[in-house]
Amino acid sequence: MAIGALVESSAAAGYSGQVTSFVVLSCIVAGSGGILFGYDLGISGWFVVALAYLLPFFQRWNPISLALQSPKAGLKFFPDVYHQMKGDRNVSNYCRFDSELLTVFTSSLYVAGLVATLFASSVTGRFGRRASILIGGTVFIAGSVFGGAAVNVYMLLLNRILLGIGLGFTNQSIPLYLSEMAPPQYRGAINNGFELCISIGILIANLINYGVEKIADGWGWRISLSLAAVPAAFLTIGAIFLPETPSFIIQRDGNIDEAKILLQRLRGTTRIQKELDDLVSASNISRTIQHPFRNILKRKYRPQLVIALLIPFFNQVTGINVINFYAPVMFRTIGLKESASLMSAVVTRICATIANIVAMVVVDRFGRRKLFLVGGVQMILSQIMVGAVLAAKFKDHGGMEKEYAYLVLIIMCVFVAGFAWSWGPLTYLVPTEICPLEIRSAGQSIVIAVIFLVTFVIGQTFLAMLCHLKFGTFFLFGGWVCVMTIFVYLFLPETKQLPMEQMEQVWRRHWFWKRIVGEEEEEREAAGSIALSTT
Repeated sequence: MAIGALVESSAAAGYSGQVTSFVVLSCIVAGSGGILFGYDLGISGWFVVALAYLLPFFQRWNPISLALQSPKAGLKFFPDVYHQMKGDRNVSNYCRFDSELLTVFTSSLYVAGLVATLFASSVTGRFGRRASILIGGTVFIAGSVFGGAAVNVYMLLLNRILLGIGLGFTNQSIPLYLSEMAPPQYRGAINNGFELCISIGILIANLINYGVEKIADGWGWRISLSLAAVPAAFLTIGAIFLPETPSFIIQRDGNIDEAKILLQRLRGTTRIQKELDDLVSASNISRTIQHPFRNILKRKYRPQLVIALLIPFFNQVTGINVINFYAPVMFRTIGLKESASLMSAVVTRICATIANIVAMVVVDRFGRRKLFLVGGVQMILSQIMVGAVLAAKFKDHGGMEKEYAYLVLIIMCVFVAGFAWSWGPLTYLVPTEICPLEIRSAGQSIVIAVIFLVTFVIGQTFLAMLCHLKFGTFFLFGGWVCVMTIFVYLFLPETKQLPMEQMEQVWRRHWFWKRIVGEEEEEREAAGSIALSTT
């Protein structure tokens, strides 16, 4: 993914090898699943704006509305939404888009994804990473068909639910796949390719939105929803030809010879015995675990559980999905016209994509902690500045001067860039590399479930929160970024270039976690001594 075709590795932890074209090609195909997630995020924000103009169309297809025989009969069912978004009432600028319909439409995907990712853990652990990728891609294609062919709001909701199920499977399995396929010294760059694909997906969606918005007769939305099937088809067809990861091959049936041949091909060398031995050792431990979700609650996995819960939670309370969902809405609210607001969303996403590439280049050189901390400070300052500009220049009624609207756009670009080289990619990277094989699938399911749950809550509450807190919303998100930056500084150890099978040593060296891990080991040793003495 954005790495040279063949890059000689250093002897990290005694491992040999290089980044081969086989690794790069496999990870490009798998990482393209991020485009699915990104495309949906990009489409959602535009569709929120477009939905007001689609409501009369959808209601005409509703049996009740057909009985009324009036093109405007749909307004009987959603009058507040239509009038608020059209500006027909004396509504506060901050409340113009506050609607339960819009939030239910946007958030329904994440409820489906939350449930699906918990099922995906069992599928990924039992049948492999590739199986979950195939299931996710196939369901996503089906959801795209329902979206493009929708004739009522119920079909649109079914579209969102199917997309959510698809994303639940792909988002759970793809980061695992990338981390397990990558050489340790380039794991950060390769795994960060998933976030780069998310940014590319959002960018593609924003460009398509900008184009179809100009189509007469208002049917361009069908193109936007239908085109989601294109990256899903690429992922699904490509997944058929993907190899399984060496870790899963050994875990599945103990076929060391098959794993050895694959590992030699992945690393471009025959000197892979040290890495193979570590994989076999991790697999032997993994086979003793029957219930990963129950085991991750044990004291020995406390650091991994805390990280798996808090990193994705903090990811969402940065406010980034507010930008992803509602960028066109927000830019329209502060005074930019519809075309300008869509193009503004494109500009912010270009900045994020460039920042993603920067992250891929530096993450294995400077480490995870430095990127977390630098990005955190950048986002704190951005949220405070946006809140300050809105407090001073954007009131309940009337517009904002264009110069200040563009100033908000510039600050938003700084914000998304900070997120895109820190919390964006590292949220998918760090939890996958800190979890040992026996709880890795369960840990990643927890990460994705937390992302979907918090995204759902924010999607349900943001427009109402914006309506009531107004500019204070951005100060609230800024406060959360302060908290999470402090958490990283105090509690997150550095994991760069360390093999995943040797990751337990970072907890033994950490000032806080070594107490918990050490106490667990002492209790285990004491129990063993008692057992020996009784025999």
